[in-house]
Amino acid sequence: MTEFVDVVIIGAGISGISAAWHLQGQNPDKSYAILERRDKLGGTWDLFKYPGIRSDSDMYTLGFHFKPWATDQSIADGASIWNYLNEAATESGIDKHIRYGHKVVAANWSDADNHWELTIERDGERTALNAGFLWACSGYYNYDKGYSPEFPGADDFAGTIVHPQHWPEDLDYQGKNIVVIGSGATAITLIPALIDTGAGHVTMLQRTPTYIGTLPDKDSFAARAYRLLPEKPAYTAVRWKAILQAMSQYQMARIFPTMFRKALRKMAERRLPEGYDYDRHFSPSYRPWDQRVCLAPNGDIFKAIRKGKADVVTDAIERFTADGILLKSGEQLKADIIITATGLNVQFFGGADVLRNGEPLDLADTVAYKGMMLSGIPNMAFTFGYTNASWTLKADLTSEYVSRLLSYMDEKGYDTVEPRDPGDDVERLPFVDLTSGYIKRALDRLPKSGGKAPWRLKQNYLIDLRVIRNGKIDDDTLAFSKHQAPVTV
Repeated sequence: MTEFVDVVIIGAGISGISAAWHLQGQNPDKSYAILERRDKLGGTWDLFKYPGIRSDSDMYTLGFHFKPWATDQSIADGASIWNYLNEAATESGIDKHIRYGHKVVAANWSDADNHWELTIERDGERTALNAGFLWACSGYYNYDKGYSPEFPGADDFAGTIVHPQHWPEDLDYQGKNIVVIGSGATAITLIPALIDTGAGHVTMLQRTPTYIGTLPDKDSFAARAYRLLPEKPAYTAVRWKAILQAMSQYQMARIFPTMFRKALRKMAERRLPEGYDYDRHFSPSYRPWDQRVCLAPNGDIFKAIRKGKADVVTDAIERFTADGILLKSGEQLKADIIITATGLNVQFFGGADVLRNGEPLDLADTVAYKGMMLSGIPNMAFTFGYTNASWTLKADLTSEYVSRLLSYMDEKGYDTVEPRDPGDDVERLPFVDLTSGYIKRALDRLPKSGGKAPWRLKQNYLIDLRVIRNGKIDDDTLAFSKHQAPVTV
């Protein structure tokens, strides 16, 4: 017989560890398994190996509320984050529930049997597993392939072309001239790190500028708090300070964009060479937070430019050549290595096919309930973090809600829950309110959000504390039921 597990969690990264911690604490009688396609936990923090990989938000909010990040190192490197996640999993016994090398390729909800039928690929063979509840914690992008457009003349380039998502461990860039295509978080991280570890000169080539903010990588408030207070109350104080600071900065950017732009400019110009053309290279035409604002800890990228080790070119690519890149302006960029930091390919549920009674479901036809369940799909939740704050803040709230939902269902004797379709009176909106390229490329494949609650969230942690953490479970939007087993005669 096919094995049955009460709850299956897909993914053993930040979201999956958060889900498991809350589930085993609030629903200790439920069996659960974490299916992880890779051979190690950590998700993003195990996948990416490029130089300088680090957090792009503070660790007091990227860390879990249940495990203090007990240091003043606010911005952490990838290895430190992985160690933190590994500790969180092992200390609470979550690691014993992880099944590595298990890739979910299909998930079919059976109305007749009232459970999920999962098809799993393991060591080249397919196996089956049934689950009462499915929880997708697999992130939002394709782990196998990053986004890289077709560049004319790429085959002519005599050097090495690398995508950061697939960084070769043996890449020798010592003393080399490098062009990094892109100006997002990955490029902003890579450039100072490459210079610090031996690159000759690095050019960031961008079509349009990106907003870049500057913050210290160490937190003086955290240093004082951990010196004066016991660890847990210190972490609570530091975490809430970080939450409120990030929220206030975001609100200022949206309400007073001109003031926010001036603040970013002032921080950058203090570190850039005198007379540098800031408007051309660092002043986008869109409003702050229409796309994510990147973080440069201690202004490292600006300092690299000032030292002459890096520069920024804002132009379009005509084609690759044997020794670099020819730009539309006619300028030629010489390069030994070209890094295509051109973004991610968005992918929900790890690329698994989602079906109901054997019929494929189009996620683009569904609407997200509270940003964590989908209309017309029973007994399923997913974790998707904030786009304007730390991913983990929303992940932990989602974990709390799903665990409360399962407890409510047990208490009332229900075994099925399904968000009802909101109907035509609820406006359909994009799932993510960002204009970033990786989001725009995927809009036709993503679920929708609605024009009003509970189908639309505010991307605001304080509001979500009320709506998600403290909101009632028996919402009229949710259809609860008790499965009636078929009668055999």
